[in-house]
Amino acid sequence: MIDTNHTTQLTDLQLAVVRALWTQGECTVLDVQQALMPERPLAQTTVATLLTRLEKRGVVSHRVEGRQFVYHALVTEPQVKGSMVEQLTDMLFAGRPAALISHLLSSRDVHAGDLSEVKKLIAEAEARSRVDAR
Repeated sequence: MIDTNHTTQLTDLQLAVVRALWTQGECTVLDVQQALMPERPLAQTTVATLLTRLEKRGVVSHRVEGRQFVYHALVTEPQVKGSMVEQLTDMLFAGRPAALISHLLSSRDVHAGDLSEVKKLIAEAEARSRVDAR
């Protein structure tokens, strides 16, 4: 079983493999290979190697069905996103979420709907913070 407090840093390719598992649930090597096509035309052996390495890291696991391994993710998308964003925030923004948010707001076009959503999320976080402070 995976420790939910450990960090899960994935490369772009590893993330694509795990996304296939999140989307489809359980997959054979061939299923993952087909899910990655046509954006990533990888050999089955390459996909098998990726899955084996991810399993050694505790990111995926497998069961045997007949003569095939059937893989499933041991980490959730929120766990991976949280871990990777936390590392990015620590590495590039000195651990300051406000600096990350400031960068995101100033470095790209932000639509009014997105700003409204961010304001709502901030209000919800402030409400949680007030409840936690009691």
